[in-house]
Amino acid sequence: MVHTRLTYLRHLIVSLAQARDIDRTLLVFSHDYFDEEINNLVRTIDFTKVMQIFYPYSIQTHPNEFPGMDPNDCPRDAKKEQALKLQCNNALHPDLHGHYREAKYAQTKHHWWWKANRIFNQLACTNGHTGMVLFLEEDHYVAEDFIHMLNLLKLTADKSCPNCEILSLGTYLKTYQYHVNGDKRKKHQSLNYVQQVRAASEQRRKNEPQSWNFQLYPNLYTHTQKVEITPWHSSMHNMGFAFNRTVWNNIMELKEKFCDYDDYNWDYSLLYLSQNRPQREKFKVIVCKGPRVFHIGECGFHHKKSDCNASTVISKVQKLLQNAKAYMYPSRVTATVTSGGAKHNKKLVKGNGGWGDLRDRELCSNMTLIGRQPRMMYYY
Repeated sequence: MVHTRLTYLRHLIVSLAQARDIDRTLLVFSHDYFDEEINNLVRTIDFTKVMQIFYPYSIQTHPNEFPGMDPNDCPRDAKKEQALKLQCNNALHPDLHGHYREAKYAQTKHHWWWKANRIFNQLACTNGHTGMVLFLEEDHYVAEDFIHMLNLLKLTADKSCPNCEILSLGTYLKTYQYHVNGDKRKKHQSLNYVQQVRAASEQRRKNEPQSWNFQLYPNLYTHTQKVEITPWHSSMHNMGFAFNRTVWNNIMELKEKFCDYDDYNWDYSLLYLSQNRPQREKFKVIVCKGPRVFHIGECGFHHKKSDCNASTVISKVQKLLQNAKAYMYPSRVTATVTSGGAKHNKKLVKGNGGWGDLRDRELCSNMTLIGRQPRMMYYY
């Protein structure tokens, strides 16, 4: 899933090129922004089969009309009474927080949904594919054995968890993090990523000596590596995750829950769908505790750091992987079943908003109606 961040995409492609068995895959790059420099970069890939697809309803191609920003769209923060007086678009339907749509946020959910529909339902080259589809984004970075681990997770799921519908190669748990040496390490381990960076910046301003390293937590990279079987949660298991056509068909049966949920995030919408499956448990995931997919995007959609040096984070990921090289390609994994924490099992009631506009819901729903059409052949 590609937007505009060429630097991150270049590093992702380099990491893909170094992966074993990558030549047995099809890489599909789905763009919501047309840029020749990005397109040419993808065209240089010669290590496996490649396809580029382009989201056709982007802000770039619709700058002054829906799904972009129509001049008559209601201002985001307009009160409903004010919007009704303005007679602006969709004045009757602000989101659950009382705000009106912002195209740049709505586009992310539309793009992900369109991409998944395109791959599973519409492309001729993937029409017969029954194996796994792995979802990556432009600011991800993969380990060289990520395909090996994906296959190992699949084998483990088949044996130990046949109802595990999702595989996850990335994790937002504290499997790797920034820290400073010495006694300050314990202090920083309890902080989240943003807090760690802020604390380190404050320390740098005080000119205190520090050393930046990745921390490899015990037993995450060993010859017998750990995996966790747990309820799928969007904010923890949405990076480098995979599922097959059977799971997609189950999603399609409840597509209204995805499209009508008032949340501009595709992953939270998928979580809501998961938690509201009639007579079925929510999705279960088998998670690779020693991650094979990493998030390298210091700046982007939800991250607005002042210092956006991609090479700094990438070098840390590369150092981590170099240190763990001896433990790549494990022959087996050890699975632990957990019920998940309170965050995992908290029932979603209200979404994050941004999806109250009926036009967004209708477009989302209509994307599922576009199937493969038989080609008419005429013979003379």
